[in-house]
Amino acid sequence: MSTLPACPQCQSEYVYEDGSNLVCPECAHEWNPNEVATAETDKVVRDSVGNILQDGDTVTVIKDLKVKGSSLVIKVGTKAKNIRLVDGDHDIDCKLDGIGAMSLKSEFVKKV
Repeated sequence: MSTLPACPQCQSEYVYEDGSNLVCPECAHEWNPNEVATAETDKVVRDSVGNILQDGDTVTVIKDLKVKGSSLVIKVGTKAKNIRLVDGDHDIDCKLDGIGAMSLKSEFVKKV
């Protein structure tokens, strides 16, 4: 059984080595497995205007947001202090005054 990773484009398991690169015979994709590993760990999260967000930043909401499963609305200008970046669709975890713990999408916030 092969210990090589599947092709990142077509998920084919028939990958072979060609020097330092890996090659997929089904879609002809070539890649260096060392470069792919570092690219996945360097995820950059940006706010609505393109500023890079980091853990501990303070952001403001740029649009009224309805809270799913509730009648609450997060108003424009609400500040979220000391954010934490996470993986997933909603990539910011934070606490909002009067609401509590919340997950937000970075496209709806702006760095202060």
